[in-house]
Amino acid sequence: MNTALQMHFTDTEIKKIEKSLVIITDTREQQNKHILEYFDKKKIPYKQKAMKTGDYAAMIPKNPELGIMRDIYLNAVIERKNSINELVSSIKDRQRFENELIRGSKHPFLLLIEDMDGYRKILMGDYRSEYKPKSLLASIKTFEARYNFTTVFIDPIFTGNYIYHHFLYRAKEALKG
Repeated sequence: MNTALQMHFTDTEIKKIEKSLVIITDTREQQNKHILEYFDKKKIPYKQKAMKTGDYAAMIPKNPELGIMRDIYLNAVIERKNSINELVSSIKDRQRFENELIRGSKHPFLLLIEDMDGYRKILMGDYRSEYKPKSLLASIKTFEARYNFTTVFIDPIFTGNYIYHHFLYRAKEALKG
């Protein structure tokens, strides 16, 4: 745990720090215009940066006035897939996908699938692949157990909101010490 986050902040200081939270977006992230537009609309600070793991992360920028002497990166990442088909395609390249999961497992990690109906589609085989539904579900659930992450299915309309609040509440808990 970073020393700055081991400090005890007042509720007023936490609110000030929360407003400065910056979402990090991987520069290779594609088809995320709707997410960036949400951040812009809600005036949520973000910056694009090459990330080794995941598509989204967050940081608390330095604030010497509050004793935060350097930028603090939260130990959490989100990997986003824009559809069940992208997820299935990723799983087909099993070694590459598993390497991604291995890197992600070093952090609290979340796999976000932009498809509200995704779980049903997996069970019904409603995706472009020769994977049988039972095999696909077994792969996903095995990976979750092996690499300690959760898969969340969400409507793309809410992805920006979800990403922001996921990191906001992680930051709040870290700041409470």
